[in-house]
Amino acid sequence: MTVEFLGLRTVIYPAPDLDAAKRWWNGVLGFEPYFDQPFYVGYEVAGYELALDPDGDPKDGPIVYWGVEDAADAEARLLAAGGESHTACHEVGGGIEVAVVRNPTGELVGVIRNPHFKLP
Repeated sequence: MTVEFLGLRTVIYPAPDLDAAKRWWNGVLGFEPYFDQPFYVGYEVAGYELALDPDGDPKDGPIVYWGVEDAADAEARLLAAGGESHTACHEVGGGIEVAVVRNPTGELVGVIRNPHFKLP
């Protein structure tokens, strides 16, 4: 089963020390996040999302999310291709849906349906 990826959309870095991670990224990027909450920090970088997740597991590393038209369908196709569910498809707010699958070689693959995403 194939999945039609629309292109890269988001990378989420685990950030157990959210304040330290935010200070570092603010310095590296030269600007503050557009979304700053205790549960998620988001930066808009050239039209893409760079995010910090205080609940993310550093052992998993960053998770890259590929844009798709239908997150639940993409998740089902990834599972049918031999992946294992890491985070089941769910809405994270604003009509944005995400899922994460661990592929057969152990890497995490994220999919995201973001109706608000527009390339600059």
